[in-house]
Amino acid sequence: RPRFRAATSLDICTGQPELGIWNFQLHVTIHVLYCRTTLEWTVQTKPFIRVPARQSSTDAPKRNSMLDALDLTYNFRGCGWDWSQGLYVPPETHPTSSRLAFAISALISGLKHSFIFGVAHCAIQSFSPDTFGSVNGGTIFDYSLPPHLRYLRSTIITTLCTLFVYSVFQANYELTAPLGVLLFKQHPDQWPPSFDSPWRATSVREFWSRRWHQRFRRLFIFLGKYPLSLLFGRAGALAVDPSSEMWRSLLPFGMMGVGMVIERAVAGNKTGGWIGWIWTMCWLVLWGNMIVDGWARTGVLGGSTILDSVTPVRQPIERLVRMFDEYLHAC
Repeated sequence: RPRFRAATSLDICTGQPELGIWNFQLHVTIHVLYCRTTLEWTVQTKPFIRVPARQSSTDAPKRNSMLDALDLTYNFRGCGWDWSQGLYVPPETHPTSSRLAFAISALISGLKHSFIFGVAHCAIQSFSPDTFGSVNGGTIFDYSLPPHLRYLRSTIITTLCTLFVYSVFQANYELTAPLGVLLFKQHPDQWPPSFDSPWRATSVREFWSRRWHQRFRRLFIFLGKYPLSLLFGRAGALAVDPSSEMWRSLLPFGMMGVGMVIERAVAGNKTGGWIGWIWTMCWLVLWGNMIVDGWARTGVLGGSTILDSVTPVRQPIERLVRMFDEYLHAC
């Protein structure tokens, strides 16, 4: 308990408010690990077992107890372990003929997504540099605009935030994969894709169960099964500013379940096609606006990233966003 409090009170941004997102990321990581090692593993009655490598693999990783322990702790999806049964694993997008080919492909893709998240973050902040584009925070809804333009603007910001989050996850994962494959001699099979083209989802259920990343799937299943989720809620609140109106994030995620109930009641298991795609995107964007607005009010979107100053298209992006914002206000 004292170690947990110490870890979640650690300030790694050296007192610089614009780097506060680093503290947020650290706290979220600590909370996830805390729930896994202290809560979930406490009630585990059977040992976790490694799933043998595929029979056709001629380059299977050698057993190493230390690497197995690290993999068990930080492998949130459980790929390669018996407790990941039922997990949907997206089809591989990188060559697996050799470790080197896989590492090079993952590295190139990781650099590409790093560029994308730098551009998206720059565009988000350019919409309002003095409010949510800074650590001061502010709403993404511009009440000086008529409703239809106000929500068009907020929806564009929400879409950019979704692209930012997606690219951050992809970049972090794909830039780490070459280290695991080349340095620790892991097999490429241990680094399957995180996402499966989430923009192609034709139902809310498909989006969350297959298209979006499944890193916290095991944790959410556990917290839904045991009343210890109350402890997680208490711990999770420590990573968020108490004045941030947490309901702006919690309510929309709860409404995802409502969306699944609605689509099942209306279409059963046949939700799909272009109608299903329109329904899914509208539902996600509707509640996504509220989630992003909650983040914006805390100043999270105004944080600084390592790529902010080196993004080569920063100035053109800022000018383009300013021109678009001026156009909306002139309408």
